[in-house]
Parts: sequence; C-alpha cells; structure tokens
Amino acid sequence: MAKSILITGASGFIGSFLVEEGLAQGYEVWAAVRRTSSRAYLQDERIRFIELNLENDAALTAQLSAHVQEHGAFSGVIHAAGATKCRRVADFYRINAEATGRLAVTLLETGALGADGRLVFVSSLSVYGALHEIDHLPLRETDQPQPNTHYGRSKWQAECLLAQVPGLNYVVLRPTGVYGPRERDYALMARSIRRHIDFAVGFKPQVLTFIYVKDLVQAAFLALTRGRSGAAYVLTDGKSYTSRAFSDLLQLELGVRRVLHITAPTCVLWLVARIAEAVARLRGTTSTLNADKYRIMCQRNWQADITPARRDLGYKPAWPLTRGVHDTREWYRTF
Repeated sequence: MAKSILITGASGFIGSFLVEEGLAQGYEVWAAVRRTSSRAYLQDERIRFIELNLENDAALTAQLSAHVQEHGAFSGVIHAAGATKCRRVADFYRINAEATGRLAVTLLETGALGADGRLVFVSSLSVYGALHEIDHLPLRETDQPQPNTHYGRSKWQAECLLAQVPGLNYVVLRPTGVYGPRERDYALMARSIRRHIDFAVGFKPQVLTFIYVKDLVQAAFLALTRGRSGAAYVLTDGKSYTSRAFSDLLQLELGVRRVLHITAPTCVLWLVARIAEAVARLRGTTSTLNADKYRIMCQRNWQADITPARRDLGYKPAWPLTRGVHDTREWYRTF
C-alpha cells in the first residue's frame, strides 16, 4: 500500500508542483484545499482532496479525526500553505504563524501524523531580514533570524511555534525567491521586459539568489526522511547573481531586442509602494508592491550557504538560473 502524504497549499504555485512530485514518487497524495480554492493545476485523477480549516481549532480537529478514522494517518506532511501579501498586517500572523502552529498541534492530537511521520514546513529566507547587509557574508542556518518585514516575522513566528510543540518531528526549509511556471511576481518582471522596460531600485551593488520551484520540491521530499528534526535549511540554487542577471535572461529567452534599463532611488520606490498600498486599501484588494516588498527589493545581500542542505538532505540543485528561466519562458510569454 502506498504511503500517504498531506500537502497544504496544494492549489498554489509551489503546492501544485509538490502534488505532482508526490504522485510521481508513488505517494497517495492528499491535497488540502478550501472549498473556494482553484483546482486548475490539480487535474490528475489520482489526487485525493481534503478540506481543512486551518483557522479553527474545532473544525480542524473534526476534519483530521474523520480522516484518520476512515483512511488512517499520513506518512508525512508538507506544509506549503501561506500568504506572501495581505490586506491587513494581522492576516500575516493569522495565516502564516497561527495556522501553522494549529496544524502541528492538531496533527499530533488526532494521530493524523503517523508515529514515524514528519512535518516539513516551507518557511522563507526572509526570516533573516537584512542581517548581513554590511559584512556581505552568506546567510546561514546558524544565524539568528532578524526579520524586517511582516511576512518574514510571521514565518519566523511559525518556526518558533513549531519548536514549542512537544514530540513534533519536523524540518524547516528557508528558500530564497522561488520562481517558475505558475508564479506571478517574477512574471510581472517578464511582462515589463516584454514592454521593453527593466526597472531596478537602488544604486548600491546587489547580490541576488534564486531557486527554481522544482529544486525546492526536491528538497521538500528529501526532508521527509532526511535531515535533523528541528533543523532549518537554507535553500538556493547554489549560485549568486548580479541584479541584472534575471532581467538579462528574460530578455534573451523572450527575444526582446531592446530594453530601457531604469534605476530609481529607494525613496522613489518607497513613495510608489505607499501609494500602491493606499489604492489597494480603497479597492479592497492587495498590492504586489507594498511596504514589505519595498524592504525586500532594497536588500542588497541575498547570498546564502546551502552546505548543510547538501550534506544532511542530499540536496543537489539541478536548475541554475539559465536553465530555470529557459524552462519558464512559455509561462512568461503568456502571463
């Protein structure tokens, strides 16, 4: 009988790729969705669906208890559900932190996570904030997080909540910026390149890192059975890039002949972000460009040391930026 795995955030960018990999590896895959979730990327007939309310103790307990009674426990859980932008600050902590702690506790209380099962939590490199902006050292798992955005703080709070759950077998993954088909934020840059404009912020040199979605998925499945319980692993593709590397590759892959490169002072971005947030509030929507995004775009040093992930997980990044952008070009052409 195939081992069963629960994947939260299954309808999203990263989650849908996790579902595909789980099926490819022969798992019985349970995709956690909400009633209103899109299933556009979840069309495989082998996928089994489960509705989970991660924001309500009683509802989540009832849902997981019912699953255990009918189907047994999960062999593993990959928790990829979360929010990268929110209308209200409190929503970051409710969705990213409180829901993560609630899921971990309820998995153990209901017996929904098997005795040898592990929870893999997809956190973020943003938990470090602008930690090494001055010394330009790579971010490491041993560094004490100092998040400077609500997104980063909520992810760090989630990690802290997991550490407080007695008896929980878990591993944390801290990926840098994740790109690939179905992702929308980097796709906005591609759309700008198609319009012959490349917009950058800040005049100080910037070192960036990236991870292609399939490399992150590889690490998540390795972490189900490898790595130290309670450890947090930094993830990139193993390389560092200049601030122009991504836009230059986009221009090449999209066949755009001429691009106007515009670099604006950080104060201009701050003003634009504030205006975008104000407009979004009036419309009752969320803005891709906001105060959190401003701090992230202004950060100059995103170098990271993935040695522990290579050593403990057996992680072998296979998608450098050149290969990843090439593989994503059709998505960027149509977005």
